[in-house]
Amino acid sequence: MVEGRPDEETVYAGDPVTVAHRWEVAGAKMLHVVDLDGAFAGRPVHLPLIKEIVAAVEIPVQVGGGIRDRAAVEAVLACGVARVILGTAAAVDSGLLRELVRKFGARVMASVDCRQGVVAVHGWRSLAGLEAVAFGRELKTHGVERVVFTDIARDGTLTGPNIAAVESFARATGLKVIASGGISRLEDIQALRSLEVVGVEAVIIGRALYDGRFSLEEAIAVAEGKEVAGQENYSVP
Repeated sequence: MVEGRPDEETVYAGDPVTVAHRWEVAGAKMLHVVDLDGAFAGRPVHLPLIKEIVAAVEIPVQVGGGIRDRAAVEAVLACGVARVILGTAAAVDSGLLRELVRKFGARVMASVDCRQGVVAVHGWRSLAGLEAVAFGRELKTHGVERVVFTDIARDGTLTGPNIAAVESFARATGLKVIASGGISRLEDIQALRSLEVVGVEAVIIGRALYDGRFSLEEAIAVAEGKEVAGQENYSVP
């Protein structure tokens, strides 16, 4: 999708399990899976498929999308995933968030999805009235250690990540940050890698890989600080 709009959806492959295995073989350290149908439905929709993906790979899998109550968290974790990501629930129910963090610890993450610095919820369709940095600081008081930070205006656009926003958020909150949205070039990964000192520990790459902008192997090399000579065009059938 582009900027979280369901009418801008692009389907790259019909079998997510096969694609998951492909990324593992290419060297992925972790898989980020989003139940998009679940995000719009407000509940996990693809639990059997998530379980299949987890069974097909040996690397850890983190899952988000429609996980908005304790039962949903427990159901997703029961699929064998390493971490669950709470978006709307983290923003609207701090009591539930605290309870889940107490019970599951670092296996519970939060997603900070924002438009112009304001947190979006319910499948990114509405704004919660929370400023992103203030929300991040609140998450930390509830025991959250790690978040996925997404500038929705960059998501799926291949226009580059909002480096300034990522850095500002990481510095101000002290959270471990996984950056998401807009990655289009290896230089974007290099720029985010430079923010490791302020807590940016990983990056989620989607469309750029499927469009063949660069290979996963190249992306990993850059993330590890290695030189990459010359780009080739890679695509995922």
